[in-house]
Amino acid sequence: MGIRLYQEPQLENPILVASWPGIANIGIMAVDSLRGMLGAEEFGEIEPWEFFYPKKVLIRKGVLESLEFPSSRFYFKRVRGGDIIFFIGEEQPTEGGRVYAEGKKAYHMANLVLDVAEKFKCRRIYTSGAAVALIHHTAKPRVWAVPNGPGLVSEIKTYQNTVLMSAIEGRGGHGNITGLNGLLLGVAKKRGLEAICLMGEIPVYLQGLPLSYPRASKSVLEILSHSLQVEANLDTLDELDQKVQQRIEEFYQQIPLEVRGQLDRLKQVAYAQPAEPGPITEEEERKIVEDVENFFKKRGERG
Repeated sequence: MGIRLYQEPQLENPILVASWPGIANIGIMAVDSLRGMLGAEEFGEIEPWEFFYPKKVLIRKGVLESLEFPSSRFYFKRVRGGDIIFFIGEEQPTEGGRVYAEGKKAYHMANLVLDVAEKFKCRRIYTSGAAVALIHHTAKPRVWAVPNGPGLVSEIKTYQNTVLMSAIEGRGGHGNITGLNGLLLGVAKKRGLEAICLMGEIPVYLQGLPLSYPRASKSVLEILSHSLQVEANLDTLDELDQKVQQRIEEFYQQIPLEVRGQLDRLKQVAYAQPAEPGPITEEEERKIVEDVENFFKKRGERG
């Protein structure tokens, strides 16, 4: 049990692009949208038995017919200049009631994904997720990038609307990426494979809502398609973003006026030089985050 390949396509200089669900499904929406746009063909999967419980049991005429598990599938697309392998994980394998994958199951799955990358001699790995940021929902989200080696830094600095996670003000050059979208980056480094994680920003006050955030997925997709040298039609994400923004505005109006006044100040934040201080001081940042957390806590207590 492990990897099951339906075919072994002949690929030239492939790049692996992988993602699992995360906050607002920002990364997986970007990666899966690109896979769909390019019409990538499924060619294999990671068998689910040791990672997941069934999510559905199909019964017909009183008899168990089959079990349905979360999927973990590989796709390929031949493109000019270098082929692409996509890996789409429908769910992260978790242990002990954790929200995001960590531990033996996660490490094993990361290695299985990279076994396929090495089998087809992938020259680079991309993963994608979300970056919770102190931004306003009307702003264009940036992409936070984390490479697993210093040789990739100069390339990332050429990406538009992108900043190194280590350059974000107030982080002191540090950060962390939760779940398999980050773990894969570290396991790739251990195996000598270069990799980059691209994370779309989501406002801190939206991270707990049961909504996707296609505005950030679009930002990630713009960078990813540029790096892979493929064209991406963003119309679908734009249409979905308009619908989601309407729901966000409805939620935003429920936030107490004094908190909303603080959040409205985030519209002034300039992103041209991320290392420079903006109009929001560190003390004000802490106050905004505290007010937002208190609002969600009270909202949760009210059900």
